[in-house]
Amino acid sequence: MITDTKERIVAFVQKKGRVTAKEMVDFLGITRQGLFLQLAKLLKAKKIAKMGKSPLVYYYLPEAAVQNRGVAMDSKITNFINERYLYVSPLGEKQFGMVGFSLWCQKTNQDREKTAREYVITQRKYDKWTHGGVINGIDKLKSTFPKVYLDKLLYLDFYSIERFGKTKLGQLLLYAKQSQSREVINELVALVRAPIEQIVVKHEIGSIGYIPPTVRREVQLMKELERQLILPLRKLKISKIRSEMMVPQKTLSRLLDRVENAARTILVKDTGVHENILLLDDAAGSGATLNETAKQIRERGMVKGKIIGLAIVGSFKGFDVISEV
Repeated sequence: MITDTKERIVAFVQKKGRVTAKEMVDFLGITRQGLFLQLAKLLKAKKIAKMGKSPLVYYYLPEAAVQNRGVAMDSKITNFINERYLYVSPLGEKQFGMVGFSLWCQKTNQDREKTAREYVITQRKYDKWTHGGVINGIDKLKSTFPKVYLDKLLYLDFYSIERFGKTKLGQLLLYAKQSQSREVINELVALVRAPIEQIVVKHEIGSIGYIPPTVRREVQLMKELERQLILPLRKLKISKIRSEMMVPQKTLSRLLDRVENAARTILVKDTGVHENILLLDDAAGSGATLNETAKQIRERGMVKGKIIGLAIVGSFKGFDVISEV
């Protein structure tokens, strides 16, 4: 017989699948204050999870609490996946590392041990493009555009890889923008802060320009990046020209349309002269926006040194792979 209140809550939620606080109060025969005290502990320990907003809130068991995680694996593979992998469930639960990987394997009916080895091999293949902690995408840009105005185009990671889909940074970026969750944005900033600071130092950056978003959101990722990074750099004034019908680049499938979109909507308003400039964007598909911004800077004689484009994630092949961000 289960006597511990927390254990009774977990058992009840497991039996029902999805329950409200009122249902738990009625079943357990405790006060709402007593229930919420126990729920706070269970939520912190990730024994249960909740979804919805007051007055309609449901509690359920996280997938990690009900799935069989399998037998122990090689520690090197486990450590690699713990560092690199993130699974986001259909309910929006984030499960990092081996726990998330195990859940994904079960969801897709794949052997966990065999698939884990294949994941490491695939990631290492993509790691060949990473040098000094960043990916250099300038060759891709040069093969796409007749004239390139950036000296370098860097990615912190690819947005997605073959078979396994979105990378850890790719997942966080997508859901940070779509959910506008400050918690997810904070997790993303925590991951990108150190590499961005290293790039600033390595390339002797004196000024920074944040590529403005097209879609209006209550919580803007680029604004949060700017606020939280607190980089001691001069800031370039870059704006998006607003029209009655704003067309995000992600909706355009033709490269020429993306180039035209960038040329007509990006406006560099700054009048100063800068040394080395860093242009920071969330995702680089075609690279049209970064290249257009660099073009305006150069044509106006605003830079004495280099212009470095930096995207949190970039596409490996075609730019359409980042159409959902």
